[in-house]
Amino acid sequence: MKVLKYIGIGVLIIGALFAAAYFIKSNSKPPVTYETETAFRTTIEEKTVATGKVIPEDEVAIKPQISGIIGEILVEEGDQLQAGDLIAKIKVVPNEQTLNTARGRVSNAKIALGNAKIEYDRNKILVDKGVISSQEFNTIELTYNQAKQELSNAESDLQIIRLGSAGGSTSANTNVKATIAGTVLEIPVKIGDQVIESNNFNDGTTIASIADLSKMIFEGMVDEAEVGKLKVGEPLTISFGAIPDKEFRGELKFVAPKWNEEEETTSGVVQFKIEADVFMEDGYFIRAGYSANASLILDKKEDVLAIKEALLQFDRETEKPYVEVETGDQKFERRDVETGISDGLNIEIVSGISENDKIKIWNKTEAVKKDASNR
Repeated sequence: MKVLKYIGIGVLIIGALFAAAYFIKSNSKPPVTYETETAFRTTIEEKTVATGKVIPEDEVAIKPQISGIIGEILVEEGDQLQAGDLIAKIKVVPNEQTLNTARGRVSNAKIALGNAKIEYDRNKILVDKGVISSQEFNTIELTYNQAKQELSNAESDLQIIRLGSAGGSTSANTNVKATIAGTVLEIPVKIGDQVIESNNFNDGTTIASIADLSKMIFEGMVDEAEVGKLKVGEPLTISFGAIPDKEFRGELKFVAPKWNEEEETTSGVVQFKIEADVFMEDGYFIRAGYSANASLILDKKEDVLAIKEALLQFDRETEKPYVEVETGDQKFERRDVETGISDGLNIEIVSGISENDKIKIWNKTEAVKKDASNR
């Protein structure tokens, strides 16, 4: 019995040892082997991205010269026009009070002309007989001619009120024509709409908007922290959401001297408006209003010592950057570094390391391998 007891105890001890060995083996992790990289020399560009849209450089709103009702529209949105092409015709609907006043003026002018003619004819006979002097007759003749001119003016005004133009006019006010060559962007009116003429007291009704789509500009906003680094004349690249995988060249032409209160973000960031010429390319049609992003270079340094920005670490207390440099086999020491500009991928190293130093890749993760039997 004692022998069996000792054998049982021995089996339990051996099983416990095997279990402990298996547990230690299965839970032990191999030591991490860190890889290294060295610094390199490259060109770094610090950029910012401005969001906005592309608009025509010159867009003109065509307005009527007379109030009335749209009687005919001769073009459609997207049509190409030349300066002077007819866009629409307006049917004049005169104001009854104004029309009545003009008719009354014509009647008065006819009465005045009749009296002046009678006086003229009577005195013409007298001057021919030498009864009155030529000087006296000249005054009567002048009154007669003025009466004829007044009637002509009154009749012309009446015709303008009724028809929109005087007889013999080379360009009727009722004809709305294009003032520039370009593409019809919008026709906000339709036949039957009432329109108002453009004058000193009213902008008037827009009949059509025309723009030259071969000359486009980018219009966007830049934060105040970056606007001071921009320079007029600097190149930039512009991309459109509607034209993927294609970038257009541009040139900064304007930076607003005053912040745009209407464009202030909800976070309170002050923004400034910028404009840039877009260099068009054959084979691409850019529509007015496309959303766009402009990439602008804020700073650029060539042939500088740099490392990948992911190699940087930051002190938890001082938040100053540092790297770990290899001093032996898998042995590293901390090196504080001074950094310069960054493009988001590479960062300039002003001091702290050399090109020969091997820098620890501290944040590289390795995939954990599992045996299929342990799943």
